[in-house]
Amino acid sequence: MAWRDHIEIDPGRLGGKPVVRGSRIPVELVAELVTDGWSAERSRESYPTLSEEDIRACLRYAAAILREERRFPLPAA
Repeated sequence: MAWRDHIEIDPGRLGGKPVVRGSRIPVELVAELVTDGWSAERSRESYPTLSEEDIRACLRYAAAILREERRFPLPAA
């Protein structure tokens, strides 16, 4: 599964933040839900247009962005 099939960036939508294709659900929100321990089922109950594939695509997108990162900031103290 390619994240590009599920994620889009449109300068006219949410200030150009990456979102789940065809929605206003930002990748950032989905990543936060996962890190907060939300299951795919709970996420889909709260955001019915979100699929399990969308959730995985958001995480793949985040991983791809981090892989391209050239400078790694130090964690906040």
